[in-house]
Amino acid sequence: MRRTLIHGDDDDPATEVVELTVGKVEYRLQRRGRATVIVFYGGHMRAGLALGEDVFADADCSVLVPSRPGYGRTPVSTGRSASGFADVTAALCARLGITNVAAAVGVSGGGPTAVAMAARHPAIVERLILQSAVGPLPWPDRHTYLGAQVIFGPGRERATWALVRALVRRAPDTALRLLLRDLTTLPAAEMVAGLRPEDRVQLTALFSRMRSGHGFLNDLRDLRADADPRLLLADVTQPSLVIASRRDGAVPFTHAQALAAGLRHADLLESSADSHFVWFGDDWPAVAARMRDFLSAGPASAL
Repeated sequence: MRRTLIHGDDDDPATEVVELTVGKVEYRLQRRGRATVIVFYGGHMRAGLALGEDVFADADCSVLVPSRPGYGRTPVSTGRSASGFADVTAALCARLGITNVAAAVGVSGGGPTAVAMAARHPAIVERLILQSAVGPLPWPDRHTYLGAQVIFGPGRERATWALVRALVRRAPDTALRLLLRDLTTLPAAEMVAGLRPEDRVQLTALFSRMRSGHGFLNDLRDLRADADPRLLLADVTQPSLVIASRRDGAVPFTHAQALAAGLRHADLLESSADSHFVWFGDDWPAVAARMRDFLSAGPASAL
């Protein structure tokens, strides 16, 4: 199995923008086999970046990645909420001639959108995969929420990421310790020391390409304003696979447990990863194999 987890560049040449009746949407569509998965990435990610998508290429799946509201070239006004953007994505699928989706994949803060996609559009979505995903528990905490207003607020977000890129270039280990500090329950220095050399390269490449736009603050407002996301979980009838690590410092493992308990037909797969990034755990090949099996299973046998 291939281990190239991240790709993309600052110009995002592989992405396109389409004008729908509900607004503009940036997306990336990589066509392979007949089956298609939709990936909703979380904070600071856009359609021009990819993380851990080789598992879908190995399964011969086409991949559709929309930039969620406020990220990349998708305006924050296009389907501002998780449910709203699920409807936007259904309209995007119709425009692209995609009538069936093997799985909606929700990563981190993109989890609620994937859940909404499965709940609101069951005729399109066959399965649900959640990776380190925000669940039906209060999130973010007050520290994260207030800190984000300062670091990623208007006029500061661009400067913040420029500083990150400069630090990554000049002192990559220091940058990783700072950037991973809130993403792991371990001491950041211990976690960075345990990274494989190739994973260091992958992570520094990822952090050097991230941007928040208006998307991250919109995510935080939307998730704090969601009165009871458990209602959407009850509407998901598809087989679901929830993947998370107990060492995730960004989204506590209790979110994964709540998701697995709230979804009707869910399996919880615990990763041994040392952080929020399950793709860099020693057991990622086994996790990826489980995902491929899940994608290839018929609906009845996956329950």
